[in-house]
Amino acid sequence: MEDVSGSSSTIPQMRFGKIDDLKSRVMVAVDAARKFLFSQQTEEGYWCGELEADTTLESDYILLHTLLGTGKPERMAKAARYVLQHQNQDGGWGIYAGGPSNVSATVKAYFGLKLAGYSADHPALARARQRIAELGGVTAINTFTKIYLCFFGQYDYDAVPAIPPEIVLFPNWFWFNIYEISSWSRAILIPLSIAYAKKPFKKIPAEMGIQELFPNGSMRGVNLHLRWSQKLVSWRNFFLAADTLTHWLERIHIRPLRSIALRAAEEWMLERFEMSDGLGAIYPGIMNSIIALRCLGYSVDDPQFIRAMDEFEKLGIEEEETFRMQPCMSPVWDTAYALFALGESGVPRSEPRMIKAADWILQKQVTHKGDWAFKNKKGQPGGWYFEFNNEFYPDVDDTAMVNLGLSWVEHPNGRYQYETVQRAIAWVLSMQCKNGGFASFDKDNDRMVFQHIPFADHNAMLDPPTVDITGRVLEMLASYGYTREDPVVKKAIQFIKQEQEADGSWFGRWGVNYIYGTMQVLRGLEAMEVDNHEPMVQHAAEWLRSIQNPDGGWGETCGSYDDATSKGIGPSTPSQTAWAVLGLLAVGDTRSDSVARGIAYLLRTQKKEGSWDEPYYTGTGFPRVFYLMYHLYRQYFPLLALTTYSKVLAGTQEAGLGARALTTM
Repeated sequence: MEDVSGSSSTIPQMRFGKIDDLKSRVMVAVDAARKFLFSQQTEEGYWCGELEADTTLESDYILLHTLLGTGKPERMAKAARYVLQHQNQDGGWGIYAGGPSNVSATVKAYFGLKLAGYSADHPALARARQRIAELGGVTAINTFTKIYLCFFGQYDYDAVPAIPPEIVLFPNWFWFNIYEISSWSRAILIPLSIAYAKKPFKKIPAEMGIQELFPNGSMRGVNLHLRWSQKLVSWRNFFLAADTLTHWLERIHIRPLRSIALRAAEEWMLERFEMSDGLGAIYPGIMNSIIALRCLGYSVDDPQFIRAMDEFEKLGIEEEETFRMQPCMSPVWDTAYALFALGESGVPRSEPRMIKAADWILQKQVTHKGDWAFKNKKGQPGGWYFEFNNEFYPDVDDTAMVNLGLSWVEHPNGRYQYETVQRAIAWVLSMQCKNGGFASFDKDNDRMVFQHIPFADHNAMLDPPTVDITGRVLEMLASYGYTREDPVVKKAIQFIKQEQEADGSWFGRWGVNYIYGTMQVLRGLEAMEVDNHEPMVQHAAEWLRSIQNPDGGWGETCGSYDDATSKGIGPSTPSQTAWAVLGLLAVGDTRSDSVARGIAYLLRTQKKEGSWDEPYYTGTGFPRVFYLMYHLYRQYFPLLALTTYSKVLAGTQEAGLGARALTTM
């Protein structure tokens, strides 16, 4: 019989001569996974796994407290130790586990360690210095990092792309205004524009600076400005010309609207502090808002400053030797997915723990209009956000997922649940973009030209519709009675067809990467009863089978966002294996060795207590810039895959269901 392990000496020998034996083994795994997931539920009823990111967060933590003269020295030392633990062998720091060194992350780590008291001749910094030079030097870092360096006199304000607060004054009908860029960009850029206008400066000892990273040990004489495009007529050169003009006006103090703009930016920011876990409820927005408050003259004793700082510190996880920061928290997302996976696995709809989770999440529905309403005039509130509190920023993906989770709960107040769900569906439908797809936080936020704005090098200036969210919306709508005949569904399916890659896969915007996108689309199409024999469906299934690893699992690294030829390539992970299995099962592939070997991988890698380990990042923040490790992805996705497979087994009468690949485990 075939050995799919790749190392039979380390794997218990279990033979399934009958389908009933296989069914039993899968159900044992499902039961263990279900129990483990329930063990992670909080007393309040929600789930919230750790959300892990790269060391730029810890580096920025040190930078912020140094700038403000706040923070606990012991905690900052722990953050520095955490940064050191994640240095790559080549001396740099990556932006995801196992990833190549990134120049911005490496410069931030280097500066953070210098601010924490490490000297330039420390072995780790010596290696980092060499790697930074190999990566293009300090001038190769992104705009946000350059501005942070300016705060300490380590870069020239005149050389960084201008972020004038006057952008807040642009009317909503104007070609460019703050609601034509992504919600997270607004939360990051508006407070940063205040800092740019005020140009704070913190003098630090020379030994804490990073001038040794520049040629000849100083930034003097170095061209720190962005390079113009060789193509004379280009959007890059257009925006660089506008940037040059803005800097010139700054130098000669022609800023007639500056005070009005600063007041408008302050009011915009303070308004969004309300009903939220800080500005945008995300790390960079909160951090920048703290800096902006100090630039505006708020004291460290001011209630607004204290509240913002409290929200920032809540993101920290302190251990005996290290301290790390989360980019945000994910309770609504994790709770919705846990409910869905547990419901699919057979937990009764009226089970008390399911009701408790539903009670918690039903109370999180948005009841006020937020930024989304500026481009969606007719839509009424009804969505859900990602974090504990973020009233201004519900998103379509979370809302669809919450509805899917609630579809497995029978709340005692059925009328309350029904009305809540219907409001959510109506809001999602109002968010459909012109091309039929669905984006995350905004509608028709897709003017791609804005990606050429000089300060847009965080690679997330826009929030265009994506197939992964669109696929989830289809799955959600199907669970509430919508069919292929509904106009909104027809438009969504047409959008999906147009976005399919030549090899059959679909791009994954919010999960790594093509495996995620392909799975989400296939589940949506299956829910809408699209024929499995459709060429696009079979093409996608064949792509999934073609990228399976020898160990039976699937994996894909964040590097596939930089190099499309590496799509579907990477070490096997529980979450990505589950995605691939779910995608294949969605197309009716119940008999291939691919599915069976994927299930074998999940069974083999499950731990005794029912959980899985996963050292790699499979979540996406900003492609090519920021990635995430959701610590609960490794739990509820395998549970969902095993459950879906168990339902196939339950409907099978004979032992031919790919069992050959499972006979040696």
